Amino acid sequence: MSFRERIRATAPRMAIVLHDLTMVWACWQLLHAGRFALMPAAPALPLMNIDTLIVLAVQGIVFWRVGLYRGLWRFASVADLMNIFKASFIGLVAIVLALAYKRFDGVPLSVLVMYPFALSALLGTPRLLYRAWKDHESLQNNIGAQRVLILGAGQAAEALVRDLRRSGNYQPVGFLDDSPHLHGAKLQGLPILGTLDDAGLVARETAAKLLVIAIPTLDAIGMQRVVGICESTGLPFRTVPKLHDILEGHSLPGELKEVAIEDLLGRKPIMPDWTLIRGWLGGRTVLITGAGGSIGSELCRQCARHGAGRLMLIEISEFLLLKIHGELKRSFPDLQVDCVLGDCGDPALVQHALKQSRPDAVFHAAAYKQVPLLESQLRAAVKNNILATETVARSCAEAGVASVVFISTDKAVEPANALGATKRYAEMICQALDQKASATRFVAVRFGNVLDSAGSVVPLFREQILRGGPVTVTDPEVSRFFMTIPEACQLILQAAASASRGAVYTLDMGEPVPIRVLAEQMIRLAGKQPGRDISIIYTGLRPGEKLHETLFYPDEDYRPTAHPKILEAGARAFSRDLVLTNLPKLREAVATYDIQAMSSILFATMPEFHPVSHVGDDRSATVVPFPAREAKRI
Repeated sequence: MSFRERIRATAPRMAIVLHDLTMVWACWQLLHAGRFALMPAAPALPLMNIDTLIVLAVQGIVFWRVGLYRGLWRFASVADLMNIFKASFIGLVAIVLALAYKRFDGVPLSVLVMYPFALSALLGTPRLLYRAWKDHESLQNNIGAQRVLILGAGQAAEALVRDLRRSGNYQPVGFLDDSPHLHGAKLQGLPILGTLDDAGLVARETAAKLLVIAIPTLDAIGMQRVVGICESTGLPFRTVPKLHDILEGHSLPGELKEVAIEDLLGRKPIMPDWTLIRGWLGGRTVLITGAGGSIGSELCRQCARHGAGRLMLIEISEFLLLKIHGELKRSFPDLQVDCVLGDCGDPALVQHALKQSRPDAVFHAAAYKQVPLLESQLRAAVKNNILATETVARSCAEAGVASVVFISTDKAVEPANALGATKRYAEMICQALDQKASATRFVAVRFGNVLDSAGSVVPLFREQILRGGPVTVTDPEVSRFFMTIPEACQLILQAAASASRGAVYTLDMGEPVPIRVLAEQMIRLAGKQPGRDISIIYTGLRPGEKLHETLFYPDEDYRPTAHPKILEAGARAFSRDLVLTNLPKLREAVATYDIQAMSSILFATMPEFHPVSHVGDDRSATVVPFPAREAKRI
């Protein structure tokens, strides 16, 4: 920087230092003048003497050491006032020690007693007045800004008002809150005008053009109520992000975001045992197959965020591999990230990746997952979901990998389609190999649908709503379990870190959600009314689909784990020899494209495999409740 630029940069800070030292001088002079005014023969009061110079030097050093000049007057707050009090009292102690050499001759005791209080007032008042002036100036500039009515009157609402005023684009007009003792009070100078149910009336009276929900602690039931109130006003509405989303990097503080469907699905925040996960992951090398997919990419992010030392990514899609690799390098520049482009069903490729990285843990997330499509593509499902799993699992066992985690699905329970059958077969492969590989621990983790994953109904509904409808639902009664992608991956890591050998873990997916209700909620969130603005049509269940999914076999001996959201399912009896000896037959059938042979092998290996042949198959309506929730009801 040039000399002139340096002067320009330091001038504001030097002006503040000069102001504060002037206030110290004024405080010292005024306290002496006040004390001497009470004396009949007051001594002379010089404007500057050795005592005053000592006070200025000592107090200036204290200001610097306490960090008084790190704050900004524009944002002066209670924390800054506390810092001023601290500096004033420490300064008093330092002044007493400095003046002790002369036994306080000429320094009245009352001056020392009043000094820290008077100095705090002289330093704090200008700062608060400056902030009040800047805030008033900001309000004057916001006359043409959008008028905002805030729902909630807690800490989040108070912080939101400051952020909105600072932005200049919004003008808060008041608050609504259900707490009776707050009604009539003021927060940041704005009145609390009534309860949440008064939103329609208050919005008209205040000419509000936007509603903002500032209650980040709301559960899904509460959010559904508040969203219903907002919808009834006909005004657009937004919400503040949850603290968890800010800490995970999904949202920014002060950001206004649309209410997401995830906020309405009845799920409570999941709190994994991060100490356990970081202790298991810390500094380790992790290999992830299907690293560019919905689950695989989030596993990459979670592993990188929680201490993995190196990542090896296997992905068949060139674009997805490039995308996740670039994201990881930008977000975690110090993390070593290696890539292998290709099919994880290729033994040479998997062995090469294992040899290059020597991983401590492998997450096998690569799979085909689209139920209706796979019904007519059995060969692809068998090749990618069964044979590729065997290739990865055997290669890991031969390489001595400590842990292999297989990502399964709730459709593997009582399989009624190609996806469920191939995933169940893959689970059995992992359990069979677990008994043979003494050095490698195999674990399977089961869960249902994840929101916003590729091919899920949420992006489909969103696209249909943007086009103006109609929204297509297969059946009025169809329901599914839902979980967000980060939630699922956090629980996968939790299960992997605490897993026992050969175990199958199931994630608590919450209550099943009727797809019809999901569609209606998404239409309302878009500011439309179901049936009036956008119609819902029922197309009938597609090939392989069931009305309801379940997370357990009825006869599985499930038991609780250390985490309340994870249960361990006891291994079901099956012929391990049959599972392994049928694999070469499946490879031969895949090589010759013999669909009949593949079907016969699946039926022979899994007697419970009964494909859904028509919509009226009531076996698909069997629901086994999650034991933890049933226990709470009892």
